Amino acid sequence: MGDGEPLIRWDWIARNWDDDILESLKEHLILSFTPILLGFLIALPLGIACARWRRFYPPVLAVTSVLYALPAIALFVVLVAFTGLTYTTVIIPLTLYTLSVLVPSVVDGLGSVPDHVRKSATAMGFGETRRMVQVELPIAVPVVMAGLRVATVSNISLVSVGAMIGIGGLGELFTDGLRRDFPTPLVVGIVLIIALAFVSDMVLLLIQRLLTPWERTRGASKREKEVLATGGAA
Repeated sequence: MGDGEPLIRWDWIARNWDDDILESLKEHLILSFTPILLGFLIALPLGIACARWRRFYPPVLAVTSVLYALPAIALFVVLVAFTGLTYTTVIIPLTLYTLSVLVPSVVDGLGSVPDHVRKSATAMGFGETRRMVQVELPIAVPVVMAGLRVATVSNISLVSVGAMIGIGGLGELFTDGLRRDFPTPLVVGIVLIIALAFVSDMVLLLIQRLLTPWERTRGASKREKEVLATGGAA
C-alpha cells in the first residue's frame, strides 16, 4: 500500500460495484450454496442409512473425515485436469467437505430421538418410513440444522480458496488487492463474506424455528415456570 493510500477508496467501490463486486458476489453465492444443497441431498439418505444400520457408520465417517482432511487447494489443482476452470472444480471438493459435517449431524440427530417416542409411534401403527418422516426427522431437525449452519458458514469461507485457480467468487477481490497492493478490494471482500455468513446463519436459524414450533412453546413454558418460581420465592 502506497504512502497516503486510504484503507477504503469509496470511489473505487462505486465504479466497480455493478460489474466486479456484484458479479463476484453472485459467483460466491453459487459456489457456496450449490455444494450445501448437493451435500444435504446426499447426506440425508446416507445419514438415515447409517443410523438404521449402525455398522455402516464407522466406514462412512472414516471416509468423510479423510476427505475433509485433504487440502482444498490440492483438490482444486487435481480436479482442474478433469473438469477445467469451471464451477465444478470448486463445487465437488466443497460438497465432499459438507458431507463430513452433515452425515454425523443426521446420525446424531436421529440418535437423539427418545426410544419411547419410536415405540409410541410404532404402537400407533406408524410404519418405518412414516415414523421416520413424521416423527424422527422433525425431532432431529435442531441437530441437523446445527450441522447445516456450520457447513454453510464453512463453505462461504472456503470458496475464497478457489481464487487461487481463478474461480473464487469474492476471493478474487483478495487476489486483486494483493496483486496491486491495494487494500480496498481486500476490505470489501472480507466485509461481504462476513455479512454473507451472518445473514445465511440467521436465515437457517429462522428456518429451524419455523420447522420446530414446539421448541418455542417449550421455551415459553420454561420461562413461565421460572417467573412463577421467582415470584413464589419472593
